Amino acid sequence: MYTTASVLYKTLAEAGVTHVFANWGNDHPAFLEDLERQRVENGKTVVEIIICPHEMVALSAAQGYAQVTGRPAAVIVHVDVGTAGLAGAVHNVDRGRTPVFIFAGAAPQSTDVRVKGAKNEWPMWHQDVPDQPSIVRQYMRYTAHIQSGRTAGPMVLRALQIAQSEPKGPVYLWTRRETTEEEVDAAVFENGPKVSKWPPVQAPGIPRAALNTIVDALLQAQFPLIIAANSGRNPKTVPLLSTLSNLLAIGVYTSCPSAVCIPWSHDNYIGLSFGGKNDLLNYADVIIILDVDIPWVDAQGNKPRDDARVFVIDVDPLKTTFGWSHVDAELLLKADPEVALSQLIEAVDSPGAKPLASNKLSARQGRIRELRSSWTGSLAAAEKVKSLAPGDTTPTVPFLLATLRDVVGSQTLSKGEKVLWLNETISNYPLTWGHLRPEHPGSMIASGASSLGYALGASVGASLGGIVARKGYDLITAVVGDGVFLFGVPASAYWIARRYNAPFLTVVLNNGGWHSPRNSMLGVYPDGHGSTASGRELTVGFGPDVPDYSQIAVAAGGAWGKRVEHADELQSVLEEAVNVVIKEKRSAVVDCIIQSI
Repeated sequence: MYTTASVLYKTLAEAGVTHVFANWGNDHPAFLEDLERQRVENGKTVVEIIICPHEMVALSAAQGYAQVTGRPAAVIVHVDVGTAGLAGAVHNVDRGRTPVFIFAGAAPQSTDVRVKGAKNEWPMWHQDVPDQPSIVRQYMRYTAHIQSGRTAGPMVLRALQIAQSEPKGPVYLWTRRETTEEEVDAAVFENGPKVSKWPPVQAPGIPRAALNTIVDALLQAQFPLIIAANSGRNPKTVPLLSTLSNLLAIGVYTSCPSAVCIPWSHDNYIGLSFGGKNDLLNYADVIIILDVDIPWVDAQGNKPRDDARVFVIDVDPLKTTFGWSHVDAELLLKADPEVALSQLIEAVDSPGAKPLASNKLSARQGRIRELRSSWTGSLAAAEKVKSLAPGDTTPTVPFLLATLRDVVGSQTLSKGEKVLWLNETISNYPLTWGHLRPEHPGSMIASGASSLGYALGASVGASLGGIVARKGYDLITAVVGDGVFLFGVPASAYWIARRYNAPFLTVVLNNGGWHSPRNSMLGVYPDGHGSTASGRELTVGFGPDVPDYSQIAVAAGGAWGKRVEHADELQSVLEEAVNVVIKEKRSAVVDCIIQSI
C-alpha cells in the first residue's frame, strides 16, 4: 500500500535528497509506516532519517548539509508547534540563501472515524490553527498546501526547483493528516514526474553594454576595489575572483563574509570588517560590490568618494526582502557571480582585449602590497600578545585563535587543508576570519545571517554532508561564543552527533555573557549610565556562576570536555581535544575563558 507519504519520500529521493532531518509527531503515522514498508520491501529506506530532538537543530543541520554539498536537505516537523520550533534557523536559511525543503504535517480537520487520519488525540484540537504556514511564510521562497497524494510529486519538485533557483532559499510544504494518509494507486506512485524536467533557473550574466562599461572603468581606475561577502558560497567563484584580481591588480575586501571569497594568503586580499570602518572607501575610485548584503555601514563614517563609480553585481541587487537597503550606484546588475566573473576575465584577458597600462598596473600592485603588509602585520602583532595586562593569564582572542590554527594545522594529516571551520563568534567575527586564515574554497562557513545557534547543528549536518560530497574532512571545528553555545540547543546537537557518528570540535570563546547587546548600547550611548556598568549589572552577563558548557556535551553526547582559563594551557588542551575527535571519533568541547564583558 502506498500513501501520500510514500510519494513524498520517493520524489525527494529521486530529486537527489539523501537526508531528512526529522522531528516526528502525531501528524506523521503515514511517514513512519512507510519507512517500515521500505525496509521490509527493499531492506533500507530511500532517504536517511536523522532524528533531531529539536527543530532549531534540525534546520541548522540541514543548512550545514546544504552548504557543504550544494544540494538541499529536507526537514520534517510536527504541525504548528514544530513549525514554530524551527525558530531563528528559518531566518538563517532565508538570509543565508540556503536551499532547504521543509515539510510539516497539520492537524486533521475531520473528527469522522470513517476518515483515515481523523482527529483521535486531544492535542489535535489545540494544534488546528487558522494559518499554520503564516508562521514562516515571509521567510520562504515558496509555500504551498498539498491537497492530494496524486499531486504531491509535482509539488515537491516545484518546491525544490524554486529552492535551487537564485536567490536560493527555503521552501515550505504542508498538508493535513488525512491527506498524508490518503492511499495512492501503484500506477501513480510508480509513474511520477521526471525529475530531469524540473531544473532550476539558469543564472543570468552581465549584459554586453554593462560589461563594457565595467571593464572600461576598471582599466581607467587608479585604485579599483572589489568588496565581496557571499560569492564564495559557490566555491567555483574563488579562483575566478583571484584571477580577475591578479589580471588587473584589484584589491579585494570582504564585508560581513559568510564564506571564503578569496584565499587568505592571496596577495591582493587587503582587509575585512563586520560593519566597522573601511578606510579604503576614501581612496577607491571604482568599486564592484560582488554579492554583498552589507557593503558598509554608513553610521560608522563609511562613504565612497563622491566621484567613485560603483557597480553592484548580485543575484538580488535590490535586496528585495530587506525592509531597507540602498547603495548609490551607477549600475545594478542581476547576475550570478560565477557567470559575471567569467565574463569579466574573458573581457580583459582575451586576444584583442585592451591591456592595462604597465605603469598603472605597477602602481596598483605597489599600493596593494603596502595595504596587505599593514593589515597582516597588525594581525601578526596581535597574535603575539598572550594576555591584556602584565600578570594576567587570560588569553587574548588573537592569541587563542592563532594557537587553535597552529594546533589544527599540526595535528591533522592534511596540515589543516582538509579542515572545515564553522564560524559563529558574532562579536569576534572579524578576529576569527582574520586569525584562522581560511585558505581554500568552502573551508570556512557561517550562517550568513544573525539568528544565533546555527553552528552546533550545522556542524552535524556538515559532517554528514561531507561524507555524501566526499570532502574527506580531517576535522570539523565550530568556533562559537558562549551565548551562541546555549542558543544552539547543545544537549540535542551533541546527542545527534553521537547517534549518527558525526563528531566535531567546538571551541567556546567564553566572555561570560552577551557582548553584542553591550556593544549595541555603547553604539548609541557611548558615555551613558551603562557605559561603566558590568555585564551582570546590564543583565547581559551570565556570571558569577556561568554554565559548565563542555560538561553539557559530555552528559548529552558522550563528548570530551575541558575548561581553559590560562593562556599557557591552551596548546596542550587543544591538542588533546583534536586528538579525541580524530582518533576516538568523539565530539570535544574546549571552553576557553577570555576577557569578561
